[in-house]
Amino acid sequence: QVQVVESGGGLVQAGGSLRLSCAASGRTFAFYVATWFRQAPGKEREFVAFIIQNGEVTNYAPSVKGRFTISRDNDRSTVYLQMNTLEPEDTAVYYCALKTNIPSASVKAYDIWGQGTQVTVSS
Repeated sequence: QVQVVESGGGLVQAGGSLRLSCAASGRTFAFYVATWFRQAPGKEREFVAFIIQNGEVTNYAPSVKGRFTISRDNDRSTVYLQMNTLEPEDTAVYYCALKTNIPSASVKAYDIWGQGTQVTVSS
């Protein structure tokens, strides 16, 4: 069973940047769609961005499009989320999730999750 571990979260001022990483165990990372979700206090977990297995297709939530960039390195079994021009509304726990076959923006479609990394954006 593949496992994932997120890192790179922290406290940043509005307008700043952070890069999150999600490292997967095992040799089958290239078989998975990789997706970032986030969950703010008192809110449901929401889709942020996904990237397909070969990295050629990505998709973003409207709230982050143009500010966040998802990428992956299959040789390193790692997916990244570069977050620029951060806003206080981006404050949340960010989760990495994997699934096989076709991508999805639905939380329910994923069965491999990391423990999350906290991102806090101060105003």
